[in-house]
Amino acid sequence: MKLNQMDGLMAFWKVAEHRGFTAAAAELEVSPSALSQAIRQLEARLGVRLLNRTTRSVSLTEAGEAYLARIGPALGQVVEAGEELNVLQGRPAGTLRLNAARISTAMVLRPLLAGFLQENPHVQLELTNDEGFVDIVEKGFDAGVRMGESVHRDMVAVPLGGPVTVAVVASPEYLRRFPAPRHPDELVRHNCVRFRFAATGAIYKWEFQVNDRLVEYEVKGSLTISDTLFSVDAALEGVGLAYTFEQLALPHIRAKRLKRVLTSFSPTFPGFYLYYPSRHDQPTKLKALIEYTRRHTS
Repeated sequence: MKLNQMDGLMAFWKVAEHRGFTAAAAELEVSPSALSQAIRQLEARLGVRLLNRTTRSVSLTEAGEAYLARIGPALGQVVEAGEELNVLQGRPAGTLRLNAARISTAMVLRPLLAGFLQENPHVQLELTNDEGFVDIVEKGFDAGVRMGESVHRDMVAVPLGGPVTVAVVASPEYLRRFPAPRHPDELVRHNCVRFRFAATGAIYKWEFQVNDRLVEYEVKGSLTISDTLFSVDAALEGVGLAYTFEQLALPHIRAKRLKRVLTSFSPTFPGFYLYYPSRHDQPTKLKALIEYTRRHTS
């Protein structure tokens, strides 16, 4: 079989698996146009259309369904054989694609990445930052990192460290102009740095522990952001109150660049998780990351 014929088979298999060209192209590390061309050549050789394509979706034709049923298991065995070879050689290999919010990267991933790559020199790690929740299966990622409450229940989740505590902070200069709030109800009199979810457009409601229950507060302010890390920078510049995590604010609090308010009302959340689809045949590169995170975050 010629190489381009195998390319066409792999292209068709992955597009059928992801029901789209973008995620399949990312997994195979080619452009969507190259993937489309490979499938067109395969269809021309077979003399039959395998995919129905529209601007919004991709679906299998009846012939495509029948063809996939025959070649899918065989191609899966080819990939599996390569993975088993890596295991026998004791070396996870290949591109490992992760998706994480920037705050997840800053707080839990960054300390792990250098060590993991040194321990697994044959793995190429590709990290994509998205502030909104991403369907990692649909987009072709091997795993994701998010707050525990954001992870879908059909995913396997591995904790990355322990619980995280909220900190509401402001610069001393801001608090000289506006007295510190003593209760979340007083936030209506303050300029709050708000966060907007890019995927839904919704504004995040600040959560506080009031009378032993979690209460949401709609806040107002002159600055709305879609980058969770920028809230601390805005507070340092004296814009207003920022709702962030203690871990990120603590260095600035110790240096007296920021002051913490509403401490007794600040909630604690379960923390961040590495999550991935529940599958029995996990690639060795992902298994290596799971094992490494368990060793270094327990």
